[in-house]
Amino acid sequence: MDCISALRNIEDALADFEAGESDLRETEERVLTVLRTYATEFEDPDLSAYRATGADPADGVVVVAESEADARARVADLLDAEQLEFDLETM
Repeated sequence: MDCISALRNIEDALADFEAGESDLRETEERVLTVLRTYATEFEDPDLSAYRATGADPADGVVVVAESEADARARVADLLDAEQLEFDLETM
């Protein structure tokens, strides 16, 4: 999914919410689904989504990077913790 498509889908979800055609929970689910799809279906072949697994607070963190080494650095930067132990899996 490209960025423009993702934004249009989010805009549609918000418009339905504003029109009273969906409630907040449904709107949140739609937006989250769009974001997860966007994060895992890149059109850029140089990027991949990586999920950290292991100790909190890294467990479940998803980042986009060109390599596993870059992904590891991004997780550490986001969590402001260089001494975390975690594994990475490509999504």
